[in-house]
Amino acid sequence: MSTSIQINQLLDAVVKFKGSDLHLTVGRPASIRVDGMLRKLGKVPLTGEDTLSMMKSITSEHHQVELDQLGGTDFGFSFGDMCRFRVSVFKQRGNIAIVLRLIPSRIKTMEELNLPEVFKEFCHVPRGLVLVTGPTGSGKSTTLAAMVDHINETRHDHIVTVEDPVEFIHQHKNCIVNHREIGPDVTSFSEALKRVLRQDPDIILVGEMRDLETISAAITAAETGHLVFGTLHTIGAAETINRVVDAFPSNQQEQVRTQLATTLVGVISQTLLPHSSGAGRVAAFDIMKN
Repeated sequence: MSTSIQINQLLDAVVKFKGSDLHLTVGRPASIRVDGMLRKLGKVPLTGEDTLSMMKSITSEHHQVELDQLGGTDFGFSFGDMCRFRVSVFKQRGNIAIVLRLIPSRIKTMEELNLPEVFKEFCHVPRGLVLVTGPTGSGKSTTLAAMVDHINETRHDHIVTVEDPVEFIHQHKNCIVNHREIGPDVTSFSEALKRVLRQDPDIILVGEMRDLETISAAITAAETGHLVFGTLHTIGAAETINRVVDAFPSNQQEQVRTQLATTLVGVISQTLLPHSSGAGRVAAFDIMKN
């Protein structure tokens, strides 16, 4: 059986079992994460040749070069018309390991996700900063995708997303939507935010506010009349404010507090908890509205 068919079978299994992630690492059978728990697919451990072949079957030459130079690379991978995967390839003990996170091709609506009504209010403000926070795997991307899709359906604006990699693909509806991916399209989040202000945006999505320069640029974009959505890996709405302020040198922190007081629209902190029925998980939110 060819490697391409084999990896397709594994990806099919992720979809079939409603998994969130597929893990491919040497010395262990392929494993999928279902409802937060890892489960093995079969009993045969993967070899170094297996993971290397699977990596080559889905990774572009550009990202293979990045893997060789940096020891890791991230990119988006389309699995037919069914869905997309966010892929992280990295080296461990001289072998290749791969983690693929499922991104459904159809974006769920805010109603389907049972998101609070205040989220729609956040989508309709003309300008400001909205932060969606939580640990990895808490559903931040799904929540943001639903909010951006709601904007796309109800407003007539220009949306620019900056992600590493691009996850959900938004079609042009009432809005124009341009997706910029770190690597192929622009070198960094901070560089993208420097240039986006010249691209006549109304709404800007920052996939990850990972450093001081990006956080500062996002606040500036909100100050200059744009609606900015960003994510942080913080737990709790109040802790998010501290995290943003603490990213700056002490002599700038008072100014940042003043900027946040005038630009921050709201903070959504979320996590996934086991459903009371025992089947699946449900999102729990800590919301701060300014």
